[in-house]
Amino acid sequence: MMNGRFTLARSSAFRFVLIMGVVNLFADMTYEGARSVSGPFLAYLGASGLVVGIVAGFGEFIGYGLRYISGAAADRSGKYWTVAFVGYIVNLLAVPALALAHTWPAAAGLIVGERFGRGIRKPATAAMLSHAGSELGQGWVFGFNEALDQAGATIGPLIVALIIGLNLGFNRAFAVLLIPAILALIVLAIARREYPSPSDLEVKSTLQITGYNNAFWIYALAGALLAAGFADFALISFHFSKAHIIANHAIPILYAVAMLAGAVCAPFFGNLYDRFGIGIVIAVFGIAALFAPLCFLGSFWPAVIGVLVWGLGMAAENALLPSIIAKLVPPDKRATAIGAFDMVYGIAWFAGSVLMGALYDHSIVALVVFSLVLQIAALPLLMLASRRALV
Repeated sequence: MMNGRFTLARSSAFRFVLIMGVVNLFADMTYEGARSVSGPFLAYLGASGLVVGIVAGFGEFIGYGLRYISGAAADRSGKYWTVAFVGYIVNLLAVPALALAHTWPAAAGLIVGERFGRGIRKPATAAMLSHAGSELGQGWVFGFNEALDQAGATIGPLIVALIIGLNLGFNRAFAVLLIPAILALIVLAIARREYPSPSDLEVKSTLQITGYNNAFWIYALAGALLAAGFADFALISFHFSKAHIIANHAIPILYAVAMLAGAVCAPFFGNLYDRFGIGIVIAVFGIAALFAPLCFLGSFWPAVIGVLVWGLGMAAENALLPSIIAKLVPPDKRATAIGAFDMVYGIAWFAGSVLMGALYDHSIVALVVFSLVLQIAALPLLMLASRRALV
């Protein structure tokens, strides 16, 4: 009988992760399709490198900074689905609205709005997924979800590339992305109906911690360094377009390939983390740091390799960092903890993006050095935090 319950619990947990993964597949098709050309679109509308850096960084700052508030609200109210729905609606519908933008300030406002919505829904969604992770493994759950995320992030940019390649323009490309946005909201409603209380999936005991210990804040500092040194694709694509390294219609294709690489590797990274621990995290982020010299100093082929490395780094951050946090705090505080971590992460992303945008306008070499130093500095902090937390 116990074996039957165990099998049923795993099956139910997997089904929930799969349904939410489909939601995020359509969601990523929508906003990653737009993000793949946000840099060239802003450049087309007359924005400078500094403006691109500020828009990208401020969007992440708002999105990540809001997560502490939305995460705490979800934990205190218990209305995880309500918070998630509000966030997804804002996150997704801001994208097709870009079809109506004809000036860079208008486009910038919608780009920031998209990040705003994602910031509202992310902690609640991650907390709900973490309940399934207690049965299936936190690394595997977040890795599998990230794989479906990245699959959507592969398809969306390809759709955008096709539309732009047919000379139909940025605005039509954004308008078409309304279709996956609506599909994401429909599947989200199905998930809510089938799993009204995802906390019921928490069938195993977890490490009980009453507050955030030193290890958590060391992880947060390490995450801040990674964020500050990790360039947004808007700036990378802006460089490719301005330096004529890659044609505008090919940039979203390259972005899609990077997302596909992340989709393939994310569950692999998560499974390795579940089995071997923090050493996998150190190795992956050490390799990901190489994106900067490859993207900003290289010609065509180094740039292609650099974007692939960048995609692996993004997948690792989304799959591995939440997995670590889920092991540090009890279930009823995970949304708050993830939100607090993301707030620190977002502030650092904003500061780093603004500085890298300014550095780009004056010295690309300085930008690369800045990126490398910060990401490498994060690695010993990750190791130190793991030793204190014993995760």
